[in-house]
Amino acid sequence: MSAATCPEPTPAERARSVLSAAGSLTVTTHGHRVELIGLHTVDAAARLLLQNPPDAHLAAELAMAPHGDLAALVEFTDIAPVAVRDRVRARLTLGGWLTALGPKALVFNTARAVLTEDDGTTTIVLDELTLASPDPLATHEAEMLARLDAAHADTVAPLTRLLPPRLQLGASDVRPLRLDRHGLVLRVETPDAHHDARLPFAAQATHPGEAVRQFHLLLARATARPRRRRLPTRS
Repeated sequence: MSAATCPEPTPAERARSVLSAAGSLTVTTHGHRVELIGLHTVDAAARLLLQNPPDAHLAAELAMAPHGDLAALVEFTDIAPVAVRDRVRARLTLGGWLTALGPKALVFNTARAVLTEDDGTTTIVLDELTLASPDPLATHEAEMLARLDAAHADTVAPLTRLLPPRLQLGASDVRPLRLDRHGLVLRVETPDAHHDARLPFAAQATHPGEAVRQFHLLLARATARPRRRRLPTRS
């Protein structure tokens, strides 16, 4: 399967996955910039529901807003759960406004969504963001990638046989970078650069158990191939 036809999540789906898996976010208003850890949820319409932070700056600023809403930027940073070069996988920035939702909560109404990744920046149409679903592996991805990386010699190293020869040559390290229902992405590092390569699953994984099964199918394909050269292993 070529890179052009290899299935992968859409930008809207990747944004919803970032929203689903994120444990923290940063809110910036005209008067304050505050990081909220474990104080948000996302509803089915991709609205952010925020608990008032302990310092109450946002609630106080909102109370002074002339029309009952407060312009704000909300930023999410998606960081790879394993130690790769350049661990920031994506940044999601939402522009909109905060309004009160009862005495202890706020709701963020999104007016603009921008996803920035290695290959560029995408402005996501709000209807697409609302209709998209997070990847079914999004909230399990960090744990699953960490387990793959911990068993590197038995899991990741054999998979490098499925990479194009041009990516294998000169590689100093290969690590798992992403996991979604469509497949696994490896980060191939050379001494002065890195490249990402997607290994597609034979079928979409709708839950972690199916992802494990699909991964083992990938591993079987890899181990059936002859080894071209000694590939990098973790020190």
